[in-house]
Amino acid sequence: MASAFALCGFPFFPANALSSQFKFQRKRRAAVLARSSNVQEPRPTKIQPPVKEKNPFPGKLEADVIVIGSGIGGLCCAGLLARYGQNVLVLESHDLPGGAAHSFEIKGYKFDSGPSLFSGFQSRGPQANPLAQVLDALGESVPCASYDSWMVYIPEGKFLSQIGPTEFLKDLEKYVGLEAVREWKKLLVRCLLEYPLHGSGAVVDALVRGMQKFGGRLALGTHVENILVENGRAIGVKLRSGHIVRAKKAVVSNASMWDTLNLLPADAIPQSYQTKVKETPQCESFMHLHLGFDAQDIPEDLGIHHIVVNDWSRGVDADQNVVLISVPSVLGKDLAPPGKHVLHAYTPGTEPFGLWEGLDRRSAEYRGLKAERSEVMWRAVERALGPGFSRENCDVKLVGTPLTHQRFLRRNRGTYGPAIKAGDATFPGHSTPIPQLFCCGDSTFPGIGVPAVAASGAIVANSLVSVSQHSELLDAVGI
Repeated sequence: MASAFALCGFPFFPANALSSQFKFQRKRRAAVLARSSNVQEPRPTKIQPPVKEKNPFPGKLEADVIVIGSGIGGLCCAGLLARYGQNVLVLESHDLPGGAAHSFEIKGYKFDSGPSLFSGFQSRGPQANPLAQVLDALGESVPCASYDSWMVYIPEGKFLSQIGPTEFLKDLEKYVGLEAVREWKKLLVRCLLEYPLHGSGAVVDALVRGMQKFGGRLALGTHVENILVENGRAIGVKLRSGHIVRAKKAVVSNASMWDTLNLLPADAIPQSYQTKVKETPQCESFMHLHLGFDAQDIPEDLGIHHIVVNDWSRGVDADQNVVLISVPSVLGKDLAPPGKHVLHAYTPGTEPFGLWEGLDRRSAEYRGLKAERSEVMWRAVERALGPGFSRENCDVKLVGTPLTHQRFLRRNRGTYGPAIKAGDATFPGHSTPIPQLFCCGDSTFPGIGVPAVAASGAIVANSLVSVSQHSELLDAVGI
C-alpha cells in the first residue's frame, strides 16, 4: 500500500515566491483598456507596421525533438536525448520545472508538491531504479538520507512498520552465521527508502542540469496550445503566444493521454483511438494539506512518514479513509526555517472529482467544501504529531483540492492517472497513430509512479536514436 500510494505527485500552488535558476525572463505585457471603459483609444496618424514578437526562449524556434511538459518522464526523455546529441527543447506551461515533482517555497518553508517516498537512488547497474540510471547517464547525483520505517495508525492503535526482516536476521545468525547476515544485509541495501536531502525539487534540478549540460533547452511559462499535424505527421507545436515551434524528428507529449488528445486536431486522429482514450477509466484526484509550524512541542523522534487508516471495512481505496503524511524536514534540515517543520499530507488519489466539478473557486460553497473535505487530513496530522501540535499556530496553511490539482498540473479532471488494473489490461505503449508523435509519463507503460515514468521517458528517448548510440552510451557510463 505505502509504495503504491506514495509515489504519486502533484504540483498545485503557483510558486511565484520561489526564484528558479531555470526560469527564463518573460516579456512585459502591454497595458490594455478595460472593455467597460468609455474612453476611446486615439487612432494613429498612420498605419504602423506590426511589431514582431520576440522569441519566448533562447535559440531557434525549432528542435530535433520537442517535449511537451517537464515532469519526471519528460525530463528523463529530454535529458537522454540531449546526452545522445539531439537538439531537444522542453516546453513547460508552469513557472517551475518538474510537473508533479516540483517544489515551491513560502515564508522559508520548502514544500514538496508530489512524490514523498523514493528508493533506489544509490542503486547501480542494469537492475537499478530507472531514474538512477538516467541520472548516471547525465553525470548527476542527488544526495539522499536513507531510512527503513514509517509509522502506521489504524483504528486498533499504531505501530512502526519496518522494511525487510527483523527477527529473521537473528535466526539467520543462529543457524547459518554472521557471514550470512552480512550478505543478506547487502541484499537489503536496495530495499531501503531514501529521501532527497534538499527535497523532491532536487531531483528535478539534477535532471534539468544534466539536460542543459548536454545542450538541451527548457522554456518555462510556455504553454502549448496545439500539436501541429501536416501530411499526417506531427511536425511541431503552436504556443499560446502564437509562435510556431518546429520539430525535425518528433514531438513527445508528457501530458496525460486525455490532455494529449485535446492538443490534437480531431480530424488527424482515428476515431478508434479517440474512443479508446476517452473510455479509459481514470483514477480519482487528491486533497492536499501543506503546513509550516514550530517544532518546539513536537516529539524529537518524529519520523518522516506516517500512514493513517480510519476504517478497515471501507477499504484503503475509499475516499476520506487513508491519509499519507510526510515531514521531510525531519531529514532535510534546510527545508524549513530553524526550529520549524514542513509537512505535506494528502489523500492518495481517492478524492472524487465529481464533488468539485463546476464549482467556482471564489465561491463560499467551494470554501466550505474545502474546509469539510480537508478535516480528515487535519485530524490525521493531529494524531501523528501529538498534543503539542496546534493547527491555529501554523505559520503556513495551504489546502489543495482536485480543482487546484487540475488547474496547476493541467491534468484532465485532476486525475492521478489511468485506472488500469493489473492483470486486466496493460498501459498503452509510447507510439501513437500519428507518425513522429510519442507519449511518455504515467499514461504509458510501465505505468504510474516515479520509477515507471522515468522508464517511460527513457524508452521513448532510446526509440528515437540508433542501437549503436545505445551501445556508446552504455560503454560511456560503464554499464
